[in-house]
Amino acid sequence: MFPECLTLSNIYMITGFLISMYSCVSNDVIQTLGTFLTTSKKMPTWLIWAFTSAVLVITISMGWLVNHGDMAFGRLERIPYPETFTLIHVLPPIILLFLTRYGIPVSTTFLILSIFSASDMSVIGMILSKSLIGYVLAAIVSILIYTIIARPVERYFYYTADKKISKWWIAAKWLSTAFLWSQWLMQDAANLFVYLPRKASFTQLVLVIVAFSAFMWIVAYKRGGEVQKIIKMKTNVQDPRSATIIDLIYAFLLLYFIHLNNVPMSTTWVFIGLLAGREIALYHRLRFESPKKMYKHILKDLSKAAIGLIVSIITVFLLIKFDVIKSFFTSHFM
Repeated sequence: MFPECLTLSNIYMITGFLISMYSCVSNDVIQTLGTFLTTSKKMPTWLIWAFTSAVLVITISMGWLVNHGDMAFGRLERIPYPETFTLIHVLPPIILLFLTRYGIPVSTTFLILSIFSASDMSVIGMILSKSLIGYVLAAIVSILIYTIIARPVERYFYYTADKKISKWWIAAKWLSTAFLWSQWLMQDAANLFVYLPRKASFTQLVLVIVAFSAFMWIVAYKRGGEVQKIIKMKTNVQDPRSATIIDLIYAFLLLYFIHLNNVPMSTTWVFIGLLAGREIALYHRLRFESPKKMYKHILKDLSKAAIGLIVSIITVFLLIKFDVIKSFFTSHFM
């Protein structure tokens, strides 16, 4: 990670990696740790940090060992490693960090990986297609599951929310969070490690874990940031029992897509699709809120994701064509 000869290219590589790691975790925390943070308001920051960091250390280390130094779990096989890093490679995570500040769930995968896949547009198309399929499939699966369990399970949770919750449900919430967090790390590892050599040394592994753990402290301290609002607006998600079911469904969806192929995808779209399907099913089965409010939440989430995707596409296009645009303005206006 820190080569002996610290060239400008290496500085861009390290800077891009650190900013990308923090911006990815900050933007995608609603998908993985969102329900955990929502249901753990009274939990001390150090305990949240220790728990989430332990899971990431085990997951990344196992990936490094099993895949012979490949911390990205094969997700970067289609993404070439640049011979030279430039400022263009650093800008996407900076833009992502800015958009995250305003709670826009940007397609992290598309925004960051597209810069590295500019020479092969088919890869970008596969990423986008898999992400959109993920949204539709997640929504369908969620509707089917919650149509079945809404009345016997979710209604019971809703009307017993003020009663003491069994310690077994609390344990289940922790286990489901660990499972989901590990699956997200395996799926989104490409976004985190695209700046690093495809085969990392042990020293690089240690440095990655230290940096990642440091950023997780910030996430734990902030309890998720602005994008956490997407979770809080959903029906009964502050109940650890409901949150556990959401995490398990989402984790198994990610597990399916991990084994489907090694094409990276936007897990944001899968998560938003899951929540949309859940809200639709709960409305039709339980009528806890008005249809206007329910569809407003769904459309708001979808519009935010769509805006994030559009911004990502425009940003990627401008960055890829930066030299052409610069030459055009230089020749015509200077």
